[in-house]
Amino acid sequence: MTSPAGPPPTGDGGDEPQRLKLLAVTACPTGIAHTYMAAEKLSQAAERLGIDMKVETQGSIGAENVLDDNDVRSADGIIVAADKDVDLARFAGKRVVTVGVAEGIHHPERLIEQVRSAPVHTADGPAPTSGKGGGKERSLPYKALMNGVSYMIPFVVVGGLLIAISLSLGGHTDPSGGLVIPKDSFWMDVNNIGVIGFTLMVPILSGYIAYAIGDRPALVPGMIGGWIANTGALYDSKSGAGFIGAIVTGFLAGYLVLWIKKVKVPKFAQPIMPIIVIPIVATTALGLFFIYVIGKPISWVFEHLTSWLSGMTGTSAVLLGAILGLMIAFDMGGPVNKTAFLFGSGLIATGNQTVMGMCAAAIPVMPLGQGVATLIRKRLYTEQERETGLASLFMGCFGISEGAIPFAAARPAQVIPANMLGGAVAGAVAGLAGVSDAVPHGGPIVAVLGAVGGVPMFFVAVAIGTAVTALTTVALVDVSERRRRGEVLIPSARTPEPALAAAVAVPGTGGATGPVRAGLAKESGPTAEAPVSPVSGESAAPGGGSTATAVADETEVLSGYVTEETVKVRLAAEDKESAIREMAGLLAATGKVRDVEELVRTALRREEQGTTGLGEEIAIPHAKTDAVSAPVVAFARSDAGIEWGSLDGTRARLVFMISVPEAAAGDEHLRILALLSRKLMDPAFRERLTAAADARAVLAVLSEIE
Repeated sequence: MTSPAGPPPTGDGGDEPQRLKLLAVTACPTGIAHTYMAAEKLSQAAERLGIDMKVETQGSIGAENVLDDNDVRSADGIIVAADKDVDLARFAGKRVVTVGVAEGIHHPERLIEQVRSAPVHTADGPAPTSGKGGGKERSLPYKALMNGVSYMIPFVVVGGLLIAISLSLGGHTDPSGGLVIPKDSFWMDVNNIGVIGFTLMVPILSGYIAYAIGDRPALVPGMIGGWIANTGALYDSKSGAGFIGAIVTGFLAGYLVLWIKKVKVPKFAQPIMPIIVIPIVATTALGLFFIYVIGKPISWVFEHLTSWLSGMTGTSAVLLGAILGLMIAFDMGGPVNKTAFLFGSGLIATGNQTVMGMCAAAIPVMPLGQGVATLIRKRLYTEQERETGLASLFMGCFGISEGAIPFAAARPAQVIPANMLGGAVAGAVAGLAGVSDAVPHGGPIVAVLGAVGGVPMFFVAVAIGTAVTALTTVALVDVSERRRRGEVLIPSARTPEPALAAAVAVPGTGGATGPVRAGLAKESGPTAEAPVSPVSGESAAPGGGSTATAVADETEVLSGYVTEETVKVRLAAEDKESAIREMAGLLAATGKVRDVEELVRTALRREEQGTTGLGEEIAIPHAKTDAVSAPVVAFARSDAGIEWGSLDGTRARLVFMISVPEAAAGDEHLRILALLSRKLMDPAFRERLTAAADARAVLAVLSEIE
């Protein structure tokens, strides 16, 4: 039963009614433009409607304008416009509506109207969501899965790299024991540390999936459930259920805790429910359920798959290789993978080394394929995923198939089929070529160390399988993202390319550039004596210009990154490439561009990864390159507009071009981005920018950003 949030505001006894007071939280996965765009739109809508509103932004530089207890206590309602998890516990007892961040940008008035009659959020209840459409918030299962994956990735990377390093520097082939590291050696200690990281990976994935669903009481049952899932000995299986089992236990733990929270208990027992009762009950129930109900089928599958494979040893080598490749690639360390691996390694002692050769060729395909995919289509992946991709490539070289688990966990419907297809191809090619492996290990490392027979064809099999996996992954993920963008009408959080120096997002685009990584080191600003550059296309106003012009002379604009010589009020270019070249010429006038052609090439390569046309007649081409010696920003206008592929179909009339050197770093660019994003929400500001007569007038308008 939904309880009322209290009486509506009735004033303090005077003639004037009390103004409605609302709070809001905006956040997006990249923590850049969308966060600030939504905040500004909500604030503007509240001001128009005569409503007091305070907005907390949760961006890449941390939470700003944080809501305190007094704010929450006096609020009449809270709007949460976010595409990532926001802690709602502090809003218990208040009307709360949660939607995607795009809804905060496009329909702020609608949200303000909805929150007046929104249900009251309770500490034990799920997050209330808008039921009137348009929000398109990511589903709770999706958010929970992404939460688990994000916490799991560091364990995969650290554990995998330590194991790979220990094998490469301290390991050697041993016919009786595979790739062996001497006991009591330094590298064995390094290997053991890596194994701990890998061991923790699965319960971490499970625990943080559960945490995202059921909050803190679900963390313990989720982690213990994940550990049980990964420990096959607890349910008489030779292999644990791996990351797939962790996903299952994570969701089971999270929703089990949610269900227990709904049970009414006496008031005296309520304080101990989240810290004692719920964790103990949920952990016990989930653990026993997995051991006695889920674990037995896993053990049965392991047993019967082994028997089935034993009956196939006399069949076609190509068919057997394809089947083993499919199994190796399916769950990467789970029961199906382990069945194929143990089958191949068990035949080595009988003198049949070709079956292990098929497995060895398939083992590295998944991490190598996923790593290559992040390189050939960067815009489909977040910065964290691309960094994980590099680690995955390294792990693949050492036969650590678990390097691909973060990708499979995040996008199982796209990645697992691609992995299986590539693994099957690699296994089939190895079987056709009669590749052999004398040790129970896989990947290029065993070929380098001399354990593989038919080395050239082994590498051919791995290369073909990797290419198939990478290309299939890119195709499936691209289709998935396009379909999702068609439904949500905004770009995916993974779509943007985060290699930009700074960016601006504007309303109506539904999209924003990706995470900003390069910082903008502060440069000295323009001086009052600086002459108007001929590249600006305009001369200074007679008599020293207006008061606004004087302000522009005396004030650094965007920390001095925009100067008169980098402003042009009339672009001659009629197409995107020509416009980028023309604006690169503006940047070159500063003396901070070492190689204009390389700057242009870098900016055009960025455009190939996804348009920087953001809608509302604005485009932000950008480049992170050592073709510039220091951060530089140019601004130009086009009277006719330039076709930039903007999401809203508008031609770009206001164009910012931004470039920073590779070594630039820091949070200054994030500060500028936040300021620009907020200011560009003001239509009057954009109108003034469009109407500015000359370069100095443009600087005067941009100087309003502070």
